[in-house]
Amino acid sequence: MASLDVHVRICEQEILKYDLEIKALIQDINECTGPQSKLTELNAEVKKSFHNLRLRIQDFEQMAMEQDKESDKQALNSQVEGHRKQMLSNQTAWRKANLASKLSIDNMEKQALLNGADSSVRQRKTTKEGLAQTTSDITENLMSISRMMAQQVQQSEETMTSLATSSRTILETNEEFKTMTGTIQLGRKLITKYNRRELTDKLLIFLALALFLATVLYILKKRLFPFL
Repeated sequence: MASLDVHVRICEQEILKYDLEIKALIQDINECTGPQSKLTELNAEVKKSFHNLRLRIQDFEQMAMEQDKESDKQALNSQVEGHRKQMLSNQTAWRKANLASKLSIDNMEKQALLNGADSSVRQRKTTKEGLAQTTSDITENLMSISRMMAQQVQQSEETMTSLATSSRTILETNEEFKTMTGTIQLGRKLITKYNRRELTDKLLIFLALALFLATVLYILKKRLFPFL
């Protein structure tokens, strides 16, 4: 029972919240002077709030039917009836606010059309001067565009010449790189050959030194130990 009472209070609070939202939106609609899209947006929000309110009233009515005591059931049903009447009153106020807002928007649109007509009359008085000035501006713009195009063509020719010069320079540099590559490869071969020859010379010197030492040892042996 206590849990049900809590749900009843929560549901009633939500009903009051949606009721206040609807009243505030109706006030906004009543004060809306356009544009039409703004009025449409406000009406969409009102419809959404009415939908939520209707669902919560149905939930409240269901809770009233679930009450054990007949007195509690009647009390809650009485509140449900009051909420329904308040919702109907809000719907009536909503329709009146829409009528007032649409009337205000229509009047403002008519006034804007009248002001536009007056402005059109004043504009026709200066049409010839405006056309002459516009023609002059267009001519000046065309001459300016022509000068800019001539400058662009000149810059393009200079760019093409620069590209051609750069291309020749790149080709010449490439040929120099090829020549340098050949020279480097030849130098590498000569260095490799020189290193090999140096190794051979060292080996020959070592063999000659070994032979010399062997000869000296043999002579010393014969002189010092002739009978061996």
